[in-house]
Amino acid sequence: MKYKRILLKLSGEALMGNRQYGIDPERLAEYAQDIKQITNLGVEVAIVIGGGNIFRGVAGAINGVDRVQGDHMGMLATVINGLALQSALEDANVPTRLQSAIKINEVAEPFIRRKALRHLEKGRVVIFGGGTGNPYFTTDSAAVLRAIEIEADVILKGTRVDGIYNVDPEKDSEAIKFEYISFDDVLKKGLKVMDTTAFTLSQENKLPIIVFDMNKNGNLLKVVLGENIGTTVNL
Repeated sequence: MKYKRILLKLSGEALMGNRQYGIDPERLAEYAQDIKQITNLGVEVAIVIGGGNIFRGVAGAINGVDRVQGDHMGMLATVINGLALQSALEDANVPTRLQSAIKINEVAEPFIRRKALRHLEKGRVVIFGGGTGNPYFTTDSAAVLRAIEIEADVILKGTRVDGIYNVDPEKDSEAIKFEYISFDDVLKKGLKVMDTTAFTLSQENKLPIIVFDMNKNGNLLKVVLGENIGTTVNL
């Protein structure tokens, strides 16, 4: 295996499946099986999920919700998604722990780095909810921060497209896909891989990012095995 410890970043929208909002149980079950495949090989897996399928703080602010309040609502949405994924993983007999950056002790452990590392070493999937615990920071920032803290080998960003393109492939049929691109070129070309804060943090810590299509069964396994799937962002 190319990677021993990974941080998998999933958007909240990914959990919707073909729905307009909320959580699709079938999509959750598919993700759980994909994750189980790689844990069976001994890969240590940590996960950060967004909350955009339930509530997004920025969108709430546009519609009159106080930004700080909205971001806290978004953090709670990530915990809901974390609980849903935890349930799906446990249904697939994958040992799991949910840790939250905001204290909700009845449903999730508080985030403690040493505990998270211990869980990973014991083969448990660790889901990080609650973002960074601070408003104005996205779950992309939370993903990079947690990946650095747990000393992950790579960030795998699972999306609905199969990599990074020069333009939006859903809007332009002539879009060109990059198999490999440097951090500097992403910034120069103005490509949207992650928000700037998260992306810069990843670059400064020399943490590679792979963007791939999570909705195609088997892709997660292929990435972990080192196959040329998606787009790799590195130095």
